[in-house]
Amino acid sequence: MNSFISASRLRAIPSGVWALGLVSLLMDFSSEMIHALLPIYLVGGAMGASMAEVGIIEGVAEATASIVKIFSGALSDWFGRRKQLAIIGYGLAALTKPMFPLAPNVAWIMAARFIDRVGKGIRGAPRDALVADIAPASIRGAAFGLRQSLDTIGAFLGPAVAVAAMWFSANSIPFVFWIATIPAGLAVVVLALGVREPEASRPPRPARFPLHIDEVRRLGGPFWIVVAIGVVFSLARFSEAFLILKARDVGLPVALAPLALVAMNVVYAGASYPVGVFSDRGDRKTPLMAGLVTLIAADAALAVADHMPLVWLGVALWGLHMGLTQGLLAALVADVAPAALRGSAFGVFNLASGVALLAASAGAGALWDAFGSASAFWAGALLASLALVGLAAGGGRIGRSPGRGELAR
Repeated sequence: MNSFISASRLRAIPSGVWALGLVSLLMDFSSEMIHALLPIYLVGGAMGASMAEVGIIEGVAEATASIVKIFSGALSDWFGRRKQLAIIGYGLAALTKPMFPLAPNVAWIMAARFIDRVGKGIRGAPRDALVADIAPASIRGAAFGLRQSLDTIGAFLGPAVAVAAMWFSANSIPFVFWIATIPAGLAVVVLALGVREPEASRPPRPARFPLHIDEVRRLGGPFWIVVAIGVVFSLARFSEAFLILKARDVGLPVALAPLALVAMNVVYAGASYPVGVFSDRGDRKTPLMAGLVTLIAADAALAVADHMPLVWLGVALWGLHMGLTQGLLAALVADVAPAALRGSAFGVFNLASGVALLAASAGAGALWDAFGSASAFWAGALLASLALVGLAAGGGRIGRSPGRGELAR
């Protein structure tokens, strides 16, 4: 019966959501081929960066994407053209991929990451708002879960192919970076040809530019509660680059380092869609709390890990935590935001979360340099524990999905 319901829900998800998921899959395939090896490339002999520099590069990159999202989301509401902005964002990211194999120093890498994340920022909020526009409210959790699952399939295929390419090229990281340019270009083609913006159901244009104070007030109290939840979740975790470096320090060979992301993303992809389907039954809060418990366990395992089996356990738990939380946070934003301001809402949410992730990644890198890897992961566990207490004590109606008649717009 459950498999029948799941199959029925999959068939009910509009083709546009499937296409957006495929676009995400291809771009993440490309990006994760690079990101799986970039920390090793930076810290190793080629670039000689410190752990603190890795944390700053990763944090600045993600914060840049989040800052840009607030403007791209607002523009997508104002002009009513989400697809065009998404194409610009994906196109910019595709154009930056050749910069990585050509990079002569850390500054070049940082510039490439910065421009790449500008592209992510331009596309992120309009794409998520487009998913919310296309998908009926009753299957919104499933739609966001499916897009996240497809995105994450690309995120584990990328590192897996990177391992094979490392073997084929005798550990040439620049060769792997060149291969990564191919799926990035395909993502832009699929978006241009495979996604149609829903003209009939397009939300009305806001009365004022969406970042006007009066329009921001229209987002409402429940939205700001969701933003606060997202910020605390981001503070409780940091860049997955540190998972790769932890696996390397415990003894995973450089050529196999991308397998840490493969393992994490296999679990992440497998959990995202079922969790989204579960949340459509009326409960988004329980999976979020379970995600924080899982993150605490992951941090604890990685903090004490001195052999690879414990590292793999921590990596898998990290992926499960992502599957339990990331798609649902996007669905929560769509639940509580007015339809005409969805792009702006996703932009504000991602800006706040991105700034928090910058602080978390920079802090984790500094702790790692000063006191070792255990301190970074124990700090993450402490913050996740505080987030769990806060979510258990608050949240109110936020965990109720519109599938049960709550928070529908």
